[in-house]
Amino acid sequence: MSESEAVRTSEQADIGLVGLAVMGQNLVLNMNDHGFTVAVYNRTTSKMTEFMEGLAAGTNVIGCEDLVSFVKSLKRPRRVMLMVKAGPVVDAFIEQLLPYLEKGDIIIDGGNSLYTDSDRRTHTLKEKGILFIGSGVSGGEEGARFGPSIMPGGNKGAWEAVKPIFQSIAAQVDGEPCCDWVGNDGAGHYVKMVHNGIEYGDMQLICEAYQMMKEGLGMDNDAIQKVFAQWDEGVLDSYLIEITTDILTKKDDDGSPLIDKILDTAGQKGTGKWTGINALDLGIPLTLIGESVFARCLSARKEERVKASKVLPGLATKFEGDVSEMVDAIRDALYASKIISYAQGYMLMREAASVYGWELNYGGIALMWRGGCIIRSQFLKNIRDAFDKDADLENLLLDDFFINAITTTIPGWRKAVGTAITLGIPTPALGSALSFYDGYRSARLPANLLQAQRDYFGAHTYERIDKPRGEHFHTNWTGTGGDVSSTNYDV
Repeated sequence: MSESEAVRTSEQADIGLVGLAVMGQNLVLNMNDHGFTVAVYNRTTSKMTEFMEGLAAGTNVIGCEDLVSFVKSLKRPRRVMLMVKAGPVVDAFIEQLLPYLEKGDIIIDGGNSLYTDSDRRTHTLKEKGILFIGSGVSGGEEGARFGPSIMPGGNKGAWEAVKPIFQSIAAQVDGEPCCDWVGNDGAGHYVKMVHNGIEYGDMQLICEAYQMMKEGLGMDNDAIQKVFAQWDEGVLDSYLIEITTDILTKKDDDGSPLIDKILDTAGQKGTGKWTGINALDLGIPLTLIGESVFARCLSARKEERVKASKVLPGLATKFEGDVSEMVDAIRDALYASKIISYAQGYMLMREAASVYGWELNYGGIALMWRGGCIIRSQFLKNIRDAFDKDADLENLLLDDFFINAITTTIPGWRKAVGTAITLGIPTPALGSALSFYDGYRSARLPANLLQAQRDYFGAHTYERIDKPRGEHFHTNWTGTGGDVSSTNYDV
């Protein structure tokens, strides 16, 4: 579009979108379907032209060849959504846009940005009179096109101007949009980060269940596919179980199962790692998600694993028992571990809200995740119900529904993990979930010995069960160490 053409369409677009990769294109088409006029700009002009002449042909989308015409086409307050690569690219586009924006205009980052970047951008742009929203968008290509889960945070002053668009294009569950205001500063991208961490956990749990059936029980792909299809009709009903069912039906060109041709090395873009790092920073035992990240790291060491498989002994044991009963046990282990994953994720969000000063609506977050997003599942309704019943719930494991769910799955959970160990099948996520559960339900852990060790070699002190909390003691364990203790610190 030339500048003169842009003038003719001046202030006609409800929102502008920068970045026409598949997510950006699909969001634009989604907005157009819901009656919003969208202006688009892409750094590579040919990509914009191709979009306008292809998928956007016959729509009300306005194509712009430069940022001047792009900004001129926007109604005020101008709303500009960035769907570009996270990191420096976002900052670069913000700097390019600023000369053309005015006080009260809004910039939205819809990429997978680190929440601390959204913190910074919210405050930096506020000083310039620009309102910033850092919004997580989940659902992949299909979600973006037909209804994603949207998790906006940042400067709340921008929310009312963006709300009608976002809540219209978001997935709808029981008549409610899977989008609402999350919180100030980086809260939106933080919740999206935790969402992605839980996604890592869900995927790893499903993969471990698959390997248990395939290698542990000797089931073929068709039999495993039927199991996942059955599971998708029950408490495990979810998008990830659904697509796993579909994946196992796909054949390669030669008619053999495609899944058996795919190299067993997993990629990652970093959001799961960010979740784990933040959990370490805040002291939250996010064990299952951490193991899921490490499982991907281990998978990437393919050549090394092949070498190890030739020299490191395993067990010659084969499964002997009722396959159907073991499949049920694996289902119970998967369901119970899924509960643990979400419980840990919510523990992390609760701690983050306390530390960062956010007021997170935990039931509302579950609603936002019920539709559109990758972790969408029937299960999330139970999470929402738990927080609707008790907004101050400390942990999902203390809610009656989840207490009952865990209680019914414990025998199968232990049976599945124990069998995996016996057969030499790695189950880092299923196993760590069970270990966390046993640790969380323990009134006493062996940390008393750990504290004694720390005091022995480093004079780090300890507390006593017969004294008030916060009072610290040091013992001269060797008789030569003296009575002076080290500066106390948290671990």
